[in-house]
Amino acid sequence: MADAVSIFMSIGLSEQKAKETLKNEALTSTLKKAIEQAQGLLGSASVDKTAGTLLYNMVTRLKDTNRLSFLTEYIITQKITSELQLSAALDFLKSHPQENLDRLEFETACGVGVVVTPEQIEDAVELIIRKYKDQLLAERYRFNMGILMGEARTALKWADGKIVKNEVDMQVLHLLGPKTEADLEKKPKAAKPKAAEKDVKIEQVSVENGEANTEGKSLMEQLRGEALKFHKPGENYKTEGYVVTPNTMNLLKKHLEETGGQANNGICFLRYDDTNPEKEEEKYFTAIREMVEWLGYKPYAVTHASDNFQLLYDLAVDLIRRGHAYVCHQRGEELKGHNVPPSPWRERPVEESLILFDRMRKGMFAEGEVTLRMKMVMEDGKMDPVAYRIKYTPHHRTGDTWCIYPTYDYTHCLCDSIENITHSLCTKEFQSRRSSYFWLCNALDVYCPVQWEYGRLNLTYTVVSKRKIIKLVETGIVRDWDDPRLFTLTALRRRGFPPQAINNFCARVGVTVAQTTMEPHLLEACVREVLNDTAPRAMAVLEPLKVTITNLPTNAQKEVRVPDFPANEAKGSHVVPFSKTIFIEKSDFREVMEKGYKRLTPDQPVGLRHAGYVISVQRVIKDGCGNVCELEVTCASSDSVEKPKAFIQWVSDPLQCEVRLYERLFLHKNPEDPAEVPAGFLTDINPYSLTVIESALVDRSVGKSKVFDKFQFERVGYFSVDPDSTSEKLVFNRTVTLKEDPGKI
Repeated sequence: MADAVSIFMSIGLSEQKAKETLKNEALTSTLKKAIEQAQGLLGSASVDKTAGTLLYNMVTRLKDTNRLSFLTEYIITQKITSELQLSAALDFLKSHPQENLDRLEFETACGVGVVVTPEQIEDAVELIIRKYKDQLLAERYRFNMGILMGEARTALKWADGKIVKNEVDMQVLHLLGPKTEADLEKKPKAAKPKAAEKDVKIEQVSVENGEANTEGKSLMEQLRGEALKFHKPGENYKTEGYVVTPNTMNLLKKHLEETGGQANNGICFLRYDDTNPEKEEEKYFTAIREMVEWLGYKPYAVTHASDNFQLLYDLAVDLIRRGHAYVCHQRGEELKGHNVPPSPWRERPVEESLILFDRMRKGMFAEGEVTLRMKMVMEDGKMDPVAYRIKYTPHHRTGDTWCIYPTYDYTHCLCDSIENITHSLCTKEFQSRRSSYFWLCNALDVYCPVQWEYGRLNLTYTVVSKRKIIKLVETGIVRDWDDPRLFTLTALRRRGFPPQAINNFCARVGVTVAQTTMEPHLLEACVREVLNDTAPRAMAVLEPLKVTITNLPTNAQKEVRVPDFPANEAKGSHVVPFSKTIFIEKSDFREVMEKGYKRLTPDQPVGLRHAGYVISVQRVIKDGCGNVCELEVTCASSDSVEKPKAFIQWVSDPLQCEVRLYERLFLHKNPEDPAEVPAGFLTDINPYSLTVIESALVDRSVGKSKVFDKFQFERVGYFSVDPDSTSEKLVFNRTVTLKEDPGKI
């Protein structure tokens, strides 16, 4: 270790930096090689500090170590003398992964041999100063000097940055003279823009019953983070771990010719992996596409892995011919686990495997008797993954044409290649398959796309595993996959979550490679934000209390106009009846006055929203059990009496409806965590996750509502029309409450 520290310090590294470097074995090994090569070129001379710094930076950033001696030579012979040149050299090598480099092209790209004289620097800066002379004289030292430096660096790419800055400073001083007291005064701060004038992209939004359709800005345009730093089409080789073969550049060239090399505004395929005939059902595929389109995205094409079954079979035959696959007679249980011994049939003759694979296709073996396996080791240690297996189950699209079916590991990358995909997106658990993805494409010498993994977005207080959701359905805890207590997309739609809110939530969270777990209330906040602007208002009472207004004639009925959006009455209104008999919420009346209570009591009047009346209790009527069942009140115009402390919602001549109130399905934040729920997630069910109110009342303005229409029931919450609704009775799901419950945070 002491020797290594001394070697690293000999090129100018501090002792601390040298010791830190030793902690990274790969970096240590590569740096030692670079220093050995440098000493071989220098002989008895030592590496100077500038070259040493460049060597260290080169080693830490160089992806292809085959270029190590090539770059070391350029640094030690002082053809590359600056960080700027080194960056240009590394970029060039990244863009030219092929074996044979054009040295002249390389040297031109990184400024080898370029000498910028003081006269050239002076002349270039003079031109820039002349360009901004009037602005400089007007603004003096308040002018943004970074503009001058930026243009100077562009014009003098290979010049020493310090010399350029000195020249800019000198010429500015010559033009403006020394700074005056006025120049030194602090610039007054600009007034902060009002909150309503935030720097946001404005969209045109059309609204109908709580569904907002945004134009222009897609989710991918909203997303931010490291995740969107994709490679450019045709530059697949710049991706970490991408394998470059002698034919890679030719295949990429052909790929660009077929796709047109488009870099932006690309197209997105929705492909179904329907390789297992036992699990695939058309209803699931239909539901997936329906949800994608509900979120506002229309795929360029909807494809199936089964579209390519014949081509995939032909490629499997080619893989055998190339010596990269073999037919194996080991049973499934023999293949499980890691560090499994190699198959005894791994080295069987190619012709024998071809004959046996053809017999597999013809149905001459039993299920599980033979498989086709690929000769490779995956990142997770799994050896020779299966490419084809036998299943005597008709496929929902191809019928009984096939009795052998490809696996995901075999199908995924080849379908991507066939469709000329540039970026194949999948979740983080598939990262261990990336090397096999590259291996299979290269083994068959076909275009190799890039698999790009992102972290799953998880929510607390729920489960997302298919197996566990199926268990919830089978045990009757939830009704189906679209039960509003779940967080499947179909469940969220049924509960009334607008797609725009889900897109906004995902955009705020961003895409990262790290697994993210969020609280549901953050998603609900996005839902409120959208529904506040898009869900028209209505009045409803969940637990009705009859109120008779004694000073109104029996046949007196008038119409009250209620704005759909009180904050913006220009967005429309609706009419509701107002008569002698109305209904209010039971909780809006208390027989005994309590401190802080602002609604109706025998001694305290209350206002009726939108009606223009204030009511006062005259008589409290109770049933045989002593429960309040009706109030007799008088009303007065709100203009003629003192303003009441509160205004409440009410309904008159209402519609009866069913209302379903939802709470969290699970009691604990992480129901799948044995530390929190030792007995398993099925024991963690919240017994109060669903409350059904069968005889709620709602005003008649919602009478013609369609399934999934959304409303804000004033003072109650946001609600959506459930598919269980009939022409006789509407059913509403509570989407979210009006405000976040502090107990949920």
